[in-house]
Amino acid sequence: MLGRTDSMGRLLVVLIAFVVIASALVLRLGYWQIVEHDRLVESARRQIYVVTEVPSRRGQIYDRSGVVVLAASVTRDRLVTSAAALEPVARDQLAAFLATELELDSTAIEELRAKLDSGKPYVVLARDLPPERTDEIISAARTLGIKGLSVESESARTYPQPGGGPGSSLAAHVTGFVNRDGEGQYGVEQWYDEVLAGSPRVVEADRDTSGQALVETERTIEAGVPGADIRLTIDAGLQQAIEQEVMAAQIADNAASVSAVVLDPYTGEIYAEASYPSYDANRYAAVAEQDPGRFVDPVVSHVYEPGSVFKMMTVVAGLETGTTTLKTKYRDSGKLRLAGDTKVEDADRRAMGVMTLEDGIAYSRNVVAAKVALGLAPDLRTASATLHEVWRRLGFGSPTGVDLAGEVRGLVNDPAISAWREIDLANGSFGQGVAITQLQLATAYAAMVNGGVLVQPHIVASVDGHEVDVAPRGQVLDPSLSPVLTDLLEHVLKNPWYVRDAKVRGYVVGGKTGTAQVWDAERNRWAFNLYNFSCVGFIARRDGHPDLVVAVRISEARPARSAGGDLLLPITATELFRRVATDAIGTPGLLPPLPPEESPVARTSW
Repeated sequence: MLGRTDSMGRLLVVLIAFVVIASALVLRLGYWQIVEHDRLVESARRQIYVVTEVPSRRGQIYDRSGVVVLAASVTRDRLVTSAAALEPVARDQLAAFLATELELDSTAIEELRAKLDSGKPYVVLARDLPPERTDEIISAARTLGIKGLSVESESARTYPQPGGGPGSSLAAHVTGFVNRDGEGQYGVEQWYDEVLAGSPRVVEADRDTSGQALVETERTIEAGVPGADIRLTIDAGLQQAIEQEVMAAQIADNAASVSAVVLDPYTGEIYAEASYPSYDANRYAAVAEQDPGRFVDPVVSHVYEPGSVFKMMTVVAGLETGTTTLKTKYRDSGKLRLAGDTKVEDADRRAMGVMTLEDGIAYSRNVVAAKVALGLAPDLRTASATLHEVWRRLGFGSPTGVDLAGEVRGLVNDPAISAWREIDLANGSFGQGVAITQLQLATAYAAMVNGGVLVQPHIVASVDGHEVDVAPRGQVLDPSLSPVLTDLLEHVLKNPWYVRDAKVRGYVVGGKTGTAQVWDAERNRWAFNLYNFSCVGFIARRDGHPDLVVAVRISEARPARSAGGDLLLPITATELFRRVATDAIGTPGLLPPLPPEESPVARTSW
């Protein structure tokens, strides 16, 4: 006889299993309905609606007058079709029609046929057409019964002003350009990209059966914000004149490049900033394929050893410490031996005998500058720190903060981190062993002549009609030092070596030149007869009030040599400085009225 079988245990197990499964289903349902609710709704919405972003009008870029347009956005059309929807006969008709309308050559016709034969649902047949031209093409297509051709509009960036040299647009290194994705690249276009671009308009439209947006159902979700217009500190007329000057010098001197910058020493406004070779921002794609290095702005993005223009920093250090005066006498021996069996030499390796410091700077004697630097303090460590501190205060080794994309900080060794040898201090005294930018140099010289204030260089004057408030970076030199340095710079350009090239009748000029060998990194040595030439200084309408600071640089030029060993260029850095300064000082409306003359005061003795 069979015993009774108790099924209660098994029923309990089944019941528990049902409860667990039901709970899991409830939890899962809750997860989809609560946690994933927004994502699922959006996913369903995307199957019904199309959401797109329409870029806002990009702001225009003007010169300082607010009248000359340097960069603008214009409407350009593209012709599109669905190759998948075209019958062979329709493709042939469309190809023949566009070949005639667009005046295509044989290569372009083959490319067009390949697109039409691709079978793709979306094909771009032509780009960058003015709207009036596409209207003509569409009208002609309708007349001839050509089917399958549609038009889409897009915003394109244009740079309408021709540059000072062939194949360039005006101030290309300053403006930069906008790529096909609508992103600012280089210069102002990149630095102020968000400001110029604004925010896009977001629109939503229903989908048709093929998934395409129905234009008539389009709705605005977000209105967007138009891009702001920008007014630069650049004067368009002066900019073009300076571009012509640097182009002429680059061709005459057969240099790798030539650059110039004109700066207001009191406000930091950049009135002109030009380099050659330059490029046409309208043809950036072609430039990118051939020589993308042309996009880089040499004034803010290239560093170089400045040479003797740096002797003025050594003078500043000596005057501040009281270890020298402009009338202190030094013996220029042509060669100076240092510790570690090292030495420095004058460029001509000739001794000029005893001379004052001001004459040592005027004749650009390396030995005199080295002696001033070595005498800054009783010991090497303190002397090195003293010179480096002057460099630091005047902005070397740090970005200037100019509102242009791609600025570099330069290369300046800190003796507190890596101790300098005697040869390092001596070389630094005349601008070797340090790498700077041209804009850093112009800004430092501005501080030397404007009363000791390190200005903030800037290229934008206003955004959307609101003036840009730019504060100086601080008082970095004793104000009473400026008249002394100004006089010294005048004294330098009165030197017989420079006066013929530098003199501007009716104006006061002062400056310092520099010549530096170019290092050949591949061969780990100085390149033979290859130099960077610089001249930086000021021009003034009245003695004691420098109006403009000008810095020019002739890069990697091979000079001829005189019988005495002097380096000769068809257009010297001093002559280029004069040309640029003359163009700038004579630009109508550029400079403010002169302040009233102050009563003569006794100058501090340095």
